[in-house]
Amino acid sequence: MFPRPPPLSCDTFVALPPAAPGGRVVFGKNSDRPADEVQEVVHFPAAAHPPGTALECTYISIEQVERTHAVVLSRPSWLWGAEMGANEHGVCIGNEAVWGREEVCDGEALLGMDLVRLGLERADTAEKALSVIVDLLEKYGQGGNCMESNMAFTYHNSFLIADRKEAWVLETSGKYWAAEKVEGGVRNISNQLSITTKIDREHPELKEYAKNNGWWNGEKEFDFAATYSYVNTARMTTSRGRYCEGYKLLNKHKGSITSEIMMEILRDKESGINMEGGFMTTGSMVSILPQQPNLPCIHFFTGTPDPARSVFKPFIFVPGITQLLKTTSPTFGHDDPVKKQPRFQSKPDRRHELYKKHQSAAVVMETIKDKGKEMLKEIQELEKQKISQMESILQNGCLDINQAVNLFSQCVEEELKIYS
Repeated sequence: MFPRPPPLSCDTFVALPPAAPGGRVVFGKNSDRPADEVQEVVHFPAAAHPPGTALECTYISIEQVERTHAVVLSRPSWLWGAEMGANEHGVCIGNEAVWGREEVCDGEALLGMDLVRLGLERADTAEKALSVIVDLLEKYGQGGNCMESNMAFTYHNSFLIADRKEAWVLETSGKYWAAEKVEGGVRNISNQLSITTKIDREHPELKEYAKNNGWWNGEKEFDFAATYSYVNTARMTTSRGRYCEGYKLLNKHKGSITSEIMMEILRDKESGINMEGGFMTTGSMVSILPQQPNLPCIHFFTGTPDPARSVFKPFIFVPGITQLLKTTSPTFGHDDPVKKQPRFQSKPDRRHELYKKHQSAAVVMETIKDKGKEMLKEIQELEKQKISQMESILQNGCLDINQAVNLFSQCVEEELKIYS
């Protein structure tokens, strides 16, 4: 098998204290997807489920657990899972497409994006989420088309999983996997295997499978990325490419990585992290996870393409959250072309209200320079104002629950008003 051309999508980052000041973990992700794909931001409350309930994921049904945690997700609007998200316990997960020596399964199984949501719904710590994902991977496998198209786009997955205390990188190749606990303050993942010789947890047959395939001789030190893919791990942090560029940006700001710095990294076009073209950044997320358990975790989502001209809007988990109607795409039930066989024979209009208005505003920004500049200035001011309000909550430890239930929805309304 020949190496596949370098893929172009997604970057996920985490900064732990002391790389992030103030006793906070800062998490961020850009979701890079087909340029015409709509990403929605949705909230699902915690729920209890009768024993024996079946759960319908994107392509397959699996056994449901008795209780699921509340989650907020940024996801391509045609599927069940998510590109990134958080749960009520302060666990955040983002995934990446990766390829390597192992062939990608053509059959329908769990998507990596399904595994993101399942990890968030079923685990209250980062390491437990890792265990949930690898157990489901072993039981159901990963596979299926990852694009709303009759052209197949399939891949293995890597995950960056964080909570208030720690972070883990989980990288997969078929059912085989390796996991690394993040040390040294910062870590990023992109579209390549990046775990080398520091392996803290692994599939029990990981090394034996590599030996049987002639990828590893069993004598030299085992390097997961070098063994399971075509990556030259000696040059990973020096060669040009988004993984390397992300690594450099994180290390440049090490010791001062706040939510605003993370947003700045996600907006960086020169590095390719804020992607443009046929594959582009269609949604972005930044989370602040305070190590003090009495302080709320704050999650910012754009719900729109191109973070450089989008608003990171804050979300905090509280009981009775207002439905996120303006960032939720229309649904089509059993008539959805994703559900019908053969799949993807047509593509319905999945744009939510914020996406439509943002799309129109983007045209103004490109064609009517003065008006576009003014609009951009206004959305930047709105974001600064929200970040300042969130900082005040974290500094004072004082959260108004009545305001928090509408926090994200209210910010969406204010953004829409600017576009109008």
